[in-house]
Amino acid sequence: EERKSRMASAATTRVEASGRGTAAMFEKEDRLAAAPANPEALRAKIAAKVWTLASVRPPRGRSGTGTSGAEERARYATELTAALTKGRKRVRNSAPAEAEDQRKMIVAYDARSGALVDAKKSGRAEIGAATGLVEGRVSTIPKRRPPPKVPEPAWHPPWKLASVVSGHLGWVRCVAFEPGNEWFATGSADRTIKVWDLAKCAAGAEGGLRLTLTGHINAIRGLAISSRTTYMFSAGEDKKVMCWDLEMNKVVRHYHGHLSGCYALALHPTLDLLVTGGRDSCARVWDVRTEKQCMMLGGHTNTVGALACNAVDPQVITGSYDSTVRLWDLAAGKSFCTLTHHKKAIRDLAVAPFEFSFCTGAADNLKKWQCKDGKFLRNLGAGHGAIVNALALNEDGVLVSAADDGSLRCWDYQTGYNFQRLEAKVQPGSLECEAGIYAAKFDLSGSRLVTGQADKTIKIWKEDLSATPDTDPIDMDGWTKQCRQLRLTGRA
Repeated sequence: EERKSRMASAATTRVEASGRGTAAMFEKEDRLAAAPANPEALRAKIAAKVWTLASVRPPRGRSGTGTSGAEERARYATELTAALTKGRKRVRNSAPAEAEDQRKMIVAYDARSGALVDAKKSGRAEIGAATGLVEGRVSTIPKRRPPPKVPEPAWHPPWKLASVVSGHLGWVRCVAFEPGNEWFATGSADRTIKVWDLAKCAAGAEGGLRLTLTGHINAIRGLAISSRTTYMFSAGEDKKVMCWDLEMNKVVRHYHGHLSGCYALALHPTLDLLVTGGRDSCARVWDVRTEKQCMMLGGHTNTVGALACNAVDPQVITGSYDSTVRLWDLAAGKSFCTLTHHKKAIRDLAVAPFEFSFCTGAADNLKKWQCKDGKFLRNLGAGHGAIVNALALNEDGVLVSAADDGSLRCWDYQTGYNFQRLEAKVQPGSLECEAGIYAAKFDLSGSRLVTGQADKTIKIWKEDLSATPDTDPIDMDGWTKQCRQLRLTGRA
C-alpha cells in the first residue's frame, strides 16, 4: 500500500509539474466520459494510468514545463486518448450505425401513386419529389410486414349426379369396393348385403344387381373386402361380425365378443387382422384365421363410430362419439396420443392415400391431422349445418363430406378450399327428412363417388368432364376473405 501511494504521489507530481498545458487540457470538456464532480480525483486517475503505460510520457519542452507549444499539447492529448481507449473511439450512449439502420426501416408514403418510397435508397430531394412535400418536412412511417400469402388451391372439376340405383328396402349405411374395381357391395338397415356391378350401375343400365346376401338380424353398419383373400367382412347392430367367402357366397367365420352393436369395421392392410368398434366404447382386434380376439383397445367413453388402419404406426386410428380421436400402437396394445380438439361426436374419418395424414369429420368442423404424432394441421371449415356422417378422399386430393341434411361438400384437401356444394334430392315418394347421406366412398380410380342415403337409394356421382378452369374458376376473392376471417378468429 505504501508503494502504491508513493507511485501515485510521484505521478501526480509529474503531471502537476508539466505546467499550464496539462492543466488547460483538463479544463476542456472530455467527450469520452462524463466529468466527475471532483477534478482532483480525475487527475489522480489519469496520472495512475499514464504511469503504468511506459510508452506514454508527458512531453517536455525547452523550458522544462512540458508545453513547448500548441502542436505538442495537441499531440500529447491525442497519444493520451489513444492509450487510454486502446485505439477505440466511441461516443457514449450511441448504437452502431448498421444496427440502427436495421432497426429503423423508414419509408415515405407517396400520396399520388400510393407507393412507399425507401428512405435509405432515396435522398430527401427524391422523397420530397415523390410525396409532393417540402424538403425537410417529409413524414415517415414504419415499414410494415407484407401480409401472409394466401395458399392457392388446386383446381378440381365439379361433380354431378350420374345415376340413381334402387333395390334396398332400408337406409343404406355402408359401401365397400372390391380390389378389381368391377363391383361394390352395400349394407343396409333392411339386414341385407347387396353386390352391384359398377359399370352397369354407373351407366344407369338394368341388371346392375348381382347378388343379395342375408344373415344379419339387424342393420349392417360396416363392410370391408379383403385385397389378399376372397373374404368379405360385415358388422352390424346385432353384435355380429361375420366373414363371407365370396366363392361360396356364405358365412365361414363368426367373431364373437362385442357387448353391443358394431358401428365400424376396418381391415389391416398388411396383417391378417380385423378391427371392429361399436357401442361398447372399445375397439377389438381379431385374428382373421382363428376367429380369436387378439386385444381390446379401451379408453373411449362413448361409441366408437370410425376406424382406420395403417401399415405403420399408428396402425389403428379410432374416432368416437365422445369427441376424441385416439392413435394406437398395436405392439404396445395402448394409445400413444389422444386428440381432443373436436367438440362434437366423430362419426367418420378418412386417411389420405398420397400422404401420411388423415381427416376427421364432426358436426362442428372438419379437421386435418398428421398421422405419426397426431399434430393438428388445419381446419377445413364448417361447411355443413348438420351432423357429418361420412367422409371420402381420393388420389386427386378431393375430399367429400356428407351430412344428415343431404348436403355434399367438395374440398381441396391440401388447402381446405370448398370448391363445390351439392344437395342430394330425395326420390319421389320419400319424405324431405330422408335426404340424409350415411355412406360415401370413392371407387379405386377416384373418378366415381357412391353414396348411400336414407331414401333407400344409392347415388353415383361423376366428374363433369366438360368443365375447365375458365368455365368453373376458383373464387380467389372469397377464398382470400375466408382465410383472413379464419386467421383473425384463430380457427385457421
